[in-house]
Amino acid sequence: MTEESRKSAIDDWLPVTASRNAKWWYSAFHNLTAMVGAGVLSLPYAMSKMGWGPGTVALILSWIITLFTLWQMVEMHEMVPDERFDRYHELGQYAFGEKLGLYIVVPQQLLVEVGTCIVYMVTGGKSVQKVYGTICPTCKDIKTSYWIMIFASVNFVLCQCPSFNSISFVSLAAAIMSIAYSTIAWAASLKKGVQPNVDYGYKSKSTADGVFNFMSALGDVAFAYAAHNVVLEIQATMPSTEDVPSKKPMWRGVILAYIGVAFCYFPVAFIGYYVYGNSVEDNILITLEHPSWLIAAANIFVIVHVIGGYQVFSMPVFDMMETLLVKQFKLPPCFTLRLVARTIFVAFTMAVAICVPFFGSLLGFLGGFAFAPTSYFLPCIIWLKVYKPKRFSLSWIVNWTCIVIGVLLMTVAPIGALRNIIISIEDYKFFS
Repeated sequence: MTEESRKSAIDDWLPVTASRNAKWWYSAFHNLTAMVGAGVLSLPYAMSKMGWGPGTVALILSWIITLFTLWQMVEMHEMVPDERFDRYHELGQYAFGEKLGLYIVVPQQLLVEVGTCIVYMVTGGKSVQKVYGTICPTCKDIKTSYWIMIFASVNFVLCQCPSFNSISFVSLAAAIMSIAYSTIAWAASLKKGVQPNVDYGYKSKSTADGVFNFMSALGDVAFAYAAHNVVLEIQATMPSTEDVPSKKPMWRGVILAYIGVAFCYFPVAFIGYYVYGNSVEDNILITLEHPSWLIAAANIFVIVHVIGGYQVFSMPVFDMMETLLVKQFKLPPCFTLRLVARTIFVAFTMAVAICVPFFGSLLGFLGGFAFAPTSYFLPCIIWLKVYKPKRFSLSWIVNWTCIVIGVLLMTVAPIGALRNIIISIEDYKFFS
């Protein structure tokens, strides 16, 4: 077997490049699934920490900036003739050099993807627990750890899907579910009507308290838009010809996904805050409580969505692991390798989720260093480095604005999150 044919055989086997016949709407629901996390349910709470003015600005500005940086990544996927950057780090390596590109992109990308998978394990487990509690309030209490194991069992099976295109049905279900539970959250709030003694003031004990709350809320909003870590990997599944480059179907899908994101985020954030003011819980489904069948349904939707989200975020990690095993360690690409590697990864995320059930708040801290760069300003830096727009031209100004905002976010969000961790450290229990 020649080196060239071996390389193309490996590419045909790796999850990201295995099949390049995706339809444009695949990119819509992969992106929607990746972006709308269960974090949407905490947006009213974030609004209550920021107030109407700043909260609205933060939400809408984040939507615009991340759409712009996503457009940049879609454009850069095939900026070099006859070459496709199928992975985020390949783009990084092109811009910053072989070694440095890897060091800049891979740690951040892994932190976001593995971190999200762990958070989804906890969210999934807790949602199964909530459904159980809602449907059968008198039943025996079961530890969260066991619920996480029950949730993980589904992922052990689904993670064997070989490539992005093979999980498109899971991803489609997840995208529909994310729209469904978002709709339940805002529609049920609307039906309840504005609470009698609603208050839109800041609920803080001191000025410092208010400032820190504001910071962590900004972080929550920033992380609500973090699909950039999988966008090139999704685009890699698109067919590309000279007449119709992959960016055309991809961009169509992204626009649809972003309309979906706006439909999920804005009504939930604004209506939830409008109805409950600053008395809203950090998960709006908890604030709603009744009717219990509806809340159980919403939690079931969350479960399905989180399963899909787990698959979309773990696929690039599987790709990295399998590339390493096959290309560096020269192991033969086969089913056994995939089975063992992926099972170990799912087991690892499950173990961390069980040991550290408060991982979500840790991710607020860790994620601040990775979510903000990969979604808000790394694409801009690469764009400036590769295209070198003229100083003070529109492109130059827009990119630098995004970089400044992104760096501020990266500084502010972890500070807010760290303080939240310090305050609630007494409540954290390992192995809940």
